[in-house]
Amino acid sequence: QVQVVESGGGLVQAGGSLRLSCAASGSIFSINTMGWYRQAPGKQRELVAVDTYGGVTNYADSVKGRFTISRDNAKNTVYLQMNSLKPEDTAVYYCNADGIRTISGLRTSSWGQGTQVTVSS
Repeated sequence: QVQVVESGGGLVQAGGSLRLSCAASGSIFSINTMGWYRQAPGKQRELVAVDTYGGVTNYADSVKGRFTISRDNAKNTVYLQMNSLKPEDTAVYYCNADGIRTISGLRTSSWGQGTQVTVSS
């Protein structure tokens, strides 16, 4: 099985920065896409940023120019550098690994448990 674990959340003042990390582990041969999503109280989960194996990235309009996604394919790890944070960035941030090919040839997807990011005004 594949597990995805996030870290790096916390409390920060508006204008500050945080760096989230996400590591996928298990019987992994390759992962196509790794990305970050977030869910604020009372709202639906939304895409923040994704990175495909080929290095193509996609960002939500609300975070463009402030957040940067990066990936270490050798470590099956993805990062989210968040700068100029705003109170509206407050949410639980979830990591997703999609298009996972396991060593046994299975294809699957996996979500992390989430990490809380709180931005105070």
